[in-house]
Amino acid sequence: MAKYAWSGRERLGVLRVRDDVLVLHAMRWPDEIRDPAELLPPPTEVSEAEIEGALALMDTMTVGQLVGEEFRDRYTEAIAQIIEAKRGERPLPEVPEPEQPAPVLDLMAALQESVSKAKASRSEDAGPAEVHELPKPKRKAAAKSRRVRPRSGVGRRASSSATTSALWPLNAEGSAGSDDVATGTGPGER
Repeated sequence: MAKYAWSGRERLGVLRVRDDVLVLHAMRWPDEIRDPAELLPPPTEVSEAEIEGALALMDTMTVGQLVGEEFRDRYTEAIAQIIEAKRGERPLPEVPEPEQPAPVLDLMAALQESVSKAKASRSEDAGPAEVHELPKPKRKAAAKSRRVRPRSGVGRRASSSATTSALWPLNAEGSAGSDDVATGTGPGER
């Protein structure tokens, strides 16, 4: 048994010797293991007709044997050819050209075709779209609020709190309300 650090966490593992190599098997802590029941889909009711339809679909899509040109692993064959060429110190095999080049799409032509189809789908008697100017937004008059002016010469604490309280609007009585100017607490800062 071994403890090791990986990705900023301490992990638990089993360290074994296999042939001439040390092998570390990562183990999971209980909080890292998910209950497989939460991965199950919710139970649903399926009718017999749906089951028969699904089985018929699977039967039509099932291939008896996976033989033929479309089931050949060309990638593995190409890698094996490269390995054999390097092992025998021969030049690498040539890459065959594709039989048919991929068609190049003209995006502008596709866009123009899409626009012309959209125009054709519109009714002819509707005519071109009308453009209306949006009304200009009305500007609201800035609300004037009275601010407390800082007191001068009262002392550092009172001066700084008065300056801070200048940012708080006054209530209808002309005071800062229940806020304490001397301590510098404002609305909701107690």
